[in-house]
Amino acid sequence: MADILPLGLLEICVVVGASKERLKEAYQVAQNGDTAKVPSLEPEVLSVFLPPFVTKEDNTSVHVNQNAFNRNQTRHSFKTNKKDKPSSITASTNTDHKEPVTEDASVPKDIDLLGLPQLCFPGGLYISRELQEDHFHFLVLTDVIGNRTYGIVAQCYRSLKEGYYLPNGQLSWNSSQTAKVYGPYAPVAVCVISKFPYYNAFKDFLSCLLLQLKSCKDFDLDDQVKKFAARLSLIPCPPPGPLHLVIHMKPLEIMLPPREDLGSPIVDLDLHLPFLCFKPEQVLQIITCILTEQRIVLFSSDWALLTIVAECFMLYLHPLQWQHTFVPILSSQMLDFVMAPTSFLMGCHIDHFREVDEKGEDLVLINIDSGEIGFSESGTGAEIPDVPSDAAVVFLSRIESLPMHYDLEKSHLSSSTTLADARMRRIVWQQHLNWEIQQITLQLIVNIFRDVLDHLNYEYRVFNSEEFIKTRSQKDQPFYRKVLESYIFHSFLKARLSKRMDAFSRMEMNTQSEMQRMKQMLDSPRRPTMEEMIAWKQIRPDLRSSRRMVRSLPNLHDDRIQEFRFKQLSLRKSQPETVVRLPSKSVYTFLLPEVHSALNYRSIQLYYAEFVSLLSKSVSSIPPENSGLLARYYYLRGLMYMMQGKRLEALFDFQHLYKTDVGIFPADLVKKVVDSMTSEERFNAERKPELKRLISQVKEDHIAGTKIDDHVKNFVLPQKHMHLEDFVKRIQESGIVKDIQTIHRLFEALTVGRSECDCQGTDIQHSDPDSNSVFYVSHQQSGQQKQIDPETFKGFYTYWKKTEEQAQDVDLPPEVIEHLDKNESVYKVSSPVKTNYEVGRIAMTQKRLFLLTEGRPGYKDIAKFRDIEDVKATSVNILFLRIPTLQIKSISKKDVFEANLKSECDLWHQIVKEMWAGRKMSDDHKDPQYIQQALTNVLLMDAVVGCFQSPKAIYAATKLSYFDRMKNEVQEIVPKTTAETLKHKINPSFGQTIPQAVDVLLCTPGYLNASEKDEGAHSKLWCGLRDGKVVVFDAATWSFVQHSIQVSSSKLNCMLGIEQTQVWVGSQDFVIYIINTCSMSCNKQLTDHRSEVMDLTIDEKTSKNSQRQAYSCSLDGTVIIWDVSTLKVKHHFQVPCKKMSSFKLYNNMLWCCTGDSLVEVRRNGIPCRTVKLSDNLKDSISTFSCFLLVSGKDQLWVASADKAELYIWNLKSHTLPPQKLSLQDCHGIHCMIKVKSQVWVGCTGISQGKLKGKIYVVDMEKYSVEKELVAHLDTVTSLCSAEDRYVLSGSGKEDGKIAIWKVE
Repeated sequence: MADILPLGLLEICVVVGASKERLKEAYQVAQNGDTAKVPSLEPEVLSVFLPPFVTKEDNTSVHVNQNAFNRNQTRHSFKTNKKDKPSSITASTNTDHKEPVTEDASVPKDIDLLGLPQLCFPGGLYISRELQEDHFHFLVLTDVIGNRTYGIVAQCYRSLKEGYYLPNGQLSWNSSQTAKVYGPYAPVAVCVISKFPYYNAFKDFLSCLLLQLKSCKDFDLDDQVKKFAARLSLIPCPPPGPLHLVIHMKPLEIMLPPREDLGSPIVDLDLHLPFLCFKPEQVLQIITCILTEQRIVLFSSDWALLTIVAECFMLYLHPLQWQHTFVPILSSQMLDFVMAPTSFLMGCHIDHFREVDEKGEDLVLINIDSGEIGFSESGTGAEIPDVPSDAAVVFLSRIESLPMHYDLEKSHLSSSTTLADARMRRIVWQQHLNWEIQQITLQLIVNIFRDVLDHLNYEYRVFNSEEFIKTRSQKDQPFYRKVLESYIFHSFLKARLSKRMDAFSRMEMNTQSEMQRMKQMLDSPRRPTMEEMIAWKQIRPDLRSSRRMVRSLPNLHDDRIQEFRFKQLSLRKSQPETVVRLPSKSVYTFLLPEVHSALNYRSIQLYYAEFVSLLSKSVSSIPPENSGLLARYYYLRGLMYMMQGKRLEALFDFQHLYKTDVGIFPADLVKKVVDSMTSEERFNAERKPELKRLISQVKEDHIAGTKIDDHVKNFVLPQKHMHLEDFVKRIQESGIVKDIQTIHRLFEALTVGRSECDCQGTDIQHSDPDSNSVFYVSHQQSGQQKQIDPETFKGFYTYWKKTEEQAQDVDLPPEVIEHLDKNESVYKVSSPVKTNYEVGRIAMTQKRLFLLTEGRPGYKDIAKFRDIEDVKATSVNILFLRIPTLQIKSISKKDVFEANLKSECDLWHQIVKEMWAGRKMSDDHKDPQYIQQALTNVLLMDAVVGCFQSPKAIYAATKLSYFDRMKNEVQEIVPKTTAETLKHKINPSFGQTIPQAVDVLLCTPGYLNASEKDEGAHSKLWCGLRDGKVVVFDAATWSFVQHSIQVSSSKLNCMLGIEQTQVWVGSQDFVIYIINTCSMSCNKQLTDHRSEVMDLTIDEKTSKNSQRQAYSCSLDGTVIIWDVSTLKVKHHFQVPCKKMSSFKLYNNMLWCCTGDSLVEVRRNGIPCRTVKLSDNLKDSISTFSCFLLVSGKDQLWVASADKAELYIWNLKSHTLPPQKLSLQDCHGIHCMIKVKSQVWVGCTGISQGKLKGKIYVVDMEKYSVEKELVAHLDTVTSLCSAEDRYVLSGSGKEDGKIAIWKVE
């Protein structure tokens, strides 16, 4: 049996009071009738109680824990000095106070017993003539590395008269008779210290203890406290999730609420109390003080309120964390702490307000009693910036609607007839209110920091703070400048760059608008859309007329510009209705068994046994669907088995967590169990396959447990010359562009541009007109590698950012906006020019060119890019001058548009040609990413020309004209059949520098039309990528639902949707991962396979009440049959083969692909028949790559990655040679699916002389190829069907995209 309960509530229990010698002196003074002359007594630690209170070696309760302090080597020794103190700590078994025993007391290393007495009596220890009411206050103790423990102190008063006590604990307040008989009184404190902040629960526990202490004599006090502490040491902390533990401690039933998940804090206090002390606006001020890391001191006349209010504000900030000194209670001897030069949050009694005000500099003084916030007299008294206005408005509006007063809220209910009922009503009300407050404060944090995500570079862990600041409104910039320098924000950045899925991430994702999700898929620079402009004008009509239509350059000192930028970004998330009000989660309770004697070994064993019995009953009574609750019971039972010394049983229960909720798997605890096993136990454990894998996995995880790189960099301009490789890294760090090929072209443009500028000096440029290569010498010998100098990089970067700011300032009048689509954005605007329409400015969106007329603002359509027929740069004669002119001919217009663009003509000529070519390629390939790439190219051209300001800079910019060059040089034509069948393309690798192969696709059912039902009912496309991530798209809008779920670090081989609530994913690492489709989290794993999981399938329901079974197979030929509801293995068998790549259910039989043959087996694993090629065909094929079975026709279609042929067997005569169907220009088949009466075959083939990913659509009736589709730039690796209306194809890593095809 383990001696100490892991994750037990009690860390240590301490009794603090005055020594007997001092109490005798005080009693003699008080006997003279003047208690006022009794000085403050020095509090001391009288007794210490800490687990283990009983060990296996203890046979009787008489000899329990004779050396309670010698716990283990992790504890350090505490020893009082008789020279310094008149008495010392007694051992937990010592009840004789006449002769205190000085001895080493091994206490937790993070607890300072020397300083604890002052904190237990922070206002001093005084005797009283009258019996005082019991007092509680709370402590937070922090060690040198920042770990916190929590103390709850209960003070009660006891008579100084020797041998007297209060019968039955009855109090007689203001009774002179009581004071005469029993007085005077001295306080004694019981302090319980725990790793867990259960403030309310420990207050209830101690209240029950105090009730017992009131009726016990002094010499019984230690025994009572010891029994109490021993009882607490047997109570485990509840695991994260829905299960609340209930403990019966006379006369109360006390509830321990769990944390929501591993990353969430325990909340066991009343979060609404600060709102009763301060106005909501003041709450925001205090939150700002914390976020900007001020030196904060709280004051109150109530010691308890200091910690409660301070802890509430810590919880308001979650998941942000205060990183500095946190001492909610300072005793009178500790006031010098407020002179510390660093940031802190401390608390003092209100009596010390004047002293602290005079001592400290630049302090923020917060009076809880009066609800006032001020600054100390000394210091600069710098102003605290306001919380960003939009976030504040939402916060204040939601707080106002909260019911903060229990009596008002529940006045209509009948009176509670029992104490338990009254307490439960209040607890339920308080938990709901706490949840509401947490959601409101979390939304505040999300609204403040959401836009930070737009300025993060995850690959290089870079945050561009200066660019982020520029996007904030002028009045909000002081707030962000201070916050961005804080340790709190730095820790927040680490979590974001590590893509931590915490409360912030979940709310940010749940409150995204559809427009925000669509914009996540665009790689072009951020610009306000027309929809955002309209919404901005509706919200702030007062600013509509005060803004200029277009500015040529941003005015960084204009408040309105920055305010517009902030408002338009925060529009949707600022509205209260955008908050996702998640329903309150179900709450379950588990009543812990009674322990008859916490100091008796046998009694404790019976307690553990009863605990296990109750948990086992709960496990057997819970339906398998409630796996979350089941996981909590397994967790607790494993803990109890550990305490009983039943290590194998404990490991079995912890192993069950993989199938119920792996998120609460206690890896460190399991490792301790494994390490403590005897050789016999280890041998028995490794005989069980599931335990053998568990032990192996725990060891591997421990060995691989290296420190995660969590550094954060701020983007800094380079100071040295850069070769191509370093230039790529710098550009990607800057966030300008991620695509490596685009950066290579930018490098070429900048080196050419620099060379052109330097040509006037000694530099020499050599150009080969027949190639794209340009060689130059820039103050260096010919033949050296090209470089970009820091000045060129800085000039380019500065101009890029300047144009980005300029585009943010575009404000179009409603008369113009109504002509544009809601998702259009303006990317470039020319100077005022004369055109054959009117005088105005040419504006460019991703779809069209239009003219913003001067004078009275108006809209004149020039051309949509897809309608352009020709673009020319020419010139016209005006008064003996030749003015460069741009001509654009559109299919939809008779007249040619002409604009006298002068010096801008060549640049606009290149821009329009690139956008025209990009739009054509985007339309031909049905891939919106092409037009986004064209947008990036033209903006890079603009920055290159602006950077060099040279007439020949246009030549450098042409290096970025990728699509225009492709149009003129390659002339690659999309086949007509492909163009007609292709509907759309999406990129699941968006945001990554290198595309990932799409290894597996799955479409789960729902509604394919965006107008049908609600958003949650849409079909979803699940994409398994080569790096172990799963990306989820809405199949109605093809927008991201979940950007990525990292289920594994290995290749994903197969996916299966089950009951619309789960997606199973088979991986190369032998594991089946289970994704919850509601929470989009992967919290279950099936670890029974011993080889790579290759395929998954499920049988159809034969009746309403029948249980469905899922099947999985691994590379070694193992087939496992799973009970879908319980995730238990119902049966498993081995298919005789060297390797197995896939299998399918057909006519109640399993067909298994085993390399060069297909084996039909019964569900019990008995082989029936084998289908293989004849010897003359077998030599040309190494293995079969895929197969399908056609119901109704009893056909077996088989293909190989080595051959361009389909082999079709009739199952009724499978011994006869198969029918062959050759695929022209095919180099190997990788996947195929049946859709209606067609077979879609994915392969590698030749198109226009190049290897491409191709799809052949085969008519099953005619055995002929109906369509030949050029699908991708790389092999078609996966196919799936969406309700037989669409077929989706995934490609290899050279392409990494998904194509959506129409099914006829």
